[in-house]
Amino acid sequence: MADSQPAPSADPQPASAQGGTTAQLAIEKIYVKDLSLENPGAPQSFQMAEAPQIEIGLRTRGEQVATDVYECVLTLTVTARANDKTVFLIEAAQAGVFAIRGVPPNQLQQVLAIHCPTVLFPYARETVADATMRAGFPPVHLAPINFEALYQQQLAQASAEAPAVTN
Repeated sequence: MADSQPAPSADPQPASAQGGTTAQLAIEKIYVKDLSLENPGAPQSFQMAEAPQIEIGLRTRGEQVATDVYECVLTLTVTARANDKTVFLIEAAQAGVFAIRGVPPNQLQQVLAIHCPTVLFPYARETVADATMRAGFPPVHLAPINFEALYQQQLAQASAEAPAVTN
């Protein structure tokens, strides 16, 4: 398996529209940064008649670790509850190191909030499914996530919460 793969351009504009430089996003490394599994009701939880309700939480963060190199962490929290009791709890922080070049500073946050988590999500999804099976339950298969829509929602929410400037 190769550690470095080219990814689609982070900006759909042609190179000539960006002053001759082409945006590049390359995967340097993908890894599990943190994994926590709690199975507090075992073994009684294996004999429950009803299926637990699944709640999913999501966080992302990105930070620069070197020149043109960024770490992005996608954290998924999956909680299964039945009768107000936690059946299992999984928190998986899937991380990646990405080389990002040719992206204007005003678009870098967008790359870290949309493109990098989109790359990480299939790995995080597999980590969560594997952890639920290792806990003795059927795998939890998470539905795809539209990180662009989430980013746009965050921007809209931030602008709605920003106080109006009056003269």
